[in-house]
Amino acid sequence: MALIAACGFAGSRAASAQTVNPKPALLAQSQPQATVQQGQTFEEEIVPQRYANNADVDAFINDMVARYDFDPSVLHALFARVSYSATAVKLVTPAASPSIKNWRVYQARFLDQIRINAGVRFWRNNQATLQRAYDEFGVPPEVIVGIIGVETIYGRFMGNFRVLDALTTLTFDYPGTPNRADRQATFRKNLADYLVWTRDSQIDPTTVLGSYTGAIGIPQFLPSSIVQYAVNYDGNKQIDLRTSQADAIGSVANYLKQNGWENGRPVVWKITSDPGSIGIAQAAADGQPEPHWPLAQLLRAGMLLNEPNLDIASEAGTPVTVIDLPSPGRPTEYELGLKNFYVLTRYNRSFFYALAVYQLGQRIKAQMEATGDATPGDQAPNVEPSPALNPGISPGINSGSNPGNQ
Repeated sequence: MALIAACGFAGSRAASAQTVNPKPALLAQSQPQATVQQGQTFEEEIVPQRYANNADVDAFINDMVARYDFDPSVLHALFARVSYSATAVKLVTPAASPSIKNWRVYQARFLDQIRINAGVRFWRNNQATLQRAYDEFGVPPEVIVGIIGVETIYGRFMGNFRVLDALTTLTFDYPGTPNRADRQATFRKNLADYLVWTRDSQIDPTTVLGSYTGAIGIPQFLPSSIVQYAVNYDGNKQIDLRTSQADAIGSVANYLKQNGWENGRPVVWKITSDPGSIGIAQAAADGQPEPHWPLAQLLRAGMLLNEPNLDIASEAGTPVTVIDLPSPGRPTEYELGLKNFYVLTRYNRSFFYALAVYQLGQRIKAQMEATGDATPGDQAPNVEPSPALNPGISPGINSGSNPGNQ
C-alpha cells in the first residue's frame, strides 16, 4: 500500500484479489518482468477515478474522437470508471537482480505430461479445424497446439485483470524504466485498438479480463494483434478469442502465416555434441533471432549436424541462427534455428519460448500417433506462468531488440 502514498496519487484506495495469468502478456520488454507462481494471488492496489479530469487522458480522448469518431462524453464517462492498477505496474517493473536463465527448468515447466495430455484432448476435439487451418495457412496442427498450450493451457488460464484498467495504467503510468517512452507508446496503441475493437464488436470494455499487460483470450493476443490478425473461424460472423477455440486456432495460424511461416520447412536442426561443433556454436551464438549465418559457413568452420536425412548440398545456402540454451551446472546446449523458428520468436521474442512451443507440439503429436485415444489428465498442472521473457514480444509488436534466451 506504500506505493500509492509514496507516489501521491489522489483518490481512495481499494483492494481486490487478482489471480495472475499463467503467462505474462507478450510485450516487447527490454528488461525482465516478474516471475509469478500459477494461482498466486495479489491484494490488488487500485486507485478509483485516477483517470478522471486527467490532462493526458483528456488529450488521448481528443485524439480518439478525431481519429475514430468516438463520442467524447462516452469516453470521459468510461475513463472515470477506470482504476489505476499498482499491481500491473509492479509486475512490469524490472527485478533488481535479473533471474538466472535455465533452459532445463523452463523446458520442464511447459513439457509436463498433464499439459501434453491436455494438448492431445484439444487436438482431438478440434481435429477438423486444425486440418482446415493447415490447408488454408500452411501451419501444422502441432505448432498451433504448441502455442496455445504454452500460452494458456488451452484456455484454462487467460488472466483475471480487467484489461481496460491494465492498458490505461500502463499507458499513462508506466514505471520509470529506460524504455518507458517506447512502452507507453506501445500500450497507447493497444488501448486505442482495444476501444475501437470493443466498440465495433459491441463489447462492454469494462468486462473483458486478461493478463496484467492486456493480453486477451485463448491465444493471448493483445488488442493490436486482434485488430490485425484475428479471424472468425467458427462461422458465427464474430471474432471471439475468449471462448471460441476455432477462432483461436485460425487466428494463431493467420498470425504465423502473415509473419512468414514456410509450409513444409523445418523449425530447427540439431548439431552434434563434439567439442568442435560446440565451440563454433558458442562463437556464433549472438542472440539474433533472424537467420543470418549461411549453413555452409558453419559447416566449413567444422560444425557437424546431427541430421542424417538432411541433404546438405541443397541446404548449403540456407540461413540459420544459433540457439543457445544455458542451464546452470550443465554445458550450454545449442541448436540451429531456421526461418520458421524466427517466426515463432515473432509471437514471443524468446529463444526459450519458441523452442518450448516447438517441442511441446512435437511431444503432443508423438502421443497422438502412438496412443490413438490418449487419456488426458483432468488436473491442471502446477506451473508458473511463462516467466519474464527478456525481451518478450506480443503478437504484432516488434521492439527491434534481440530476444536472446530466457
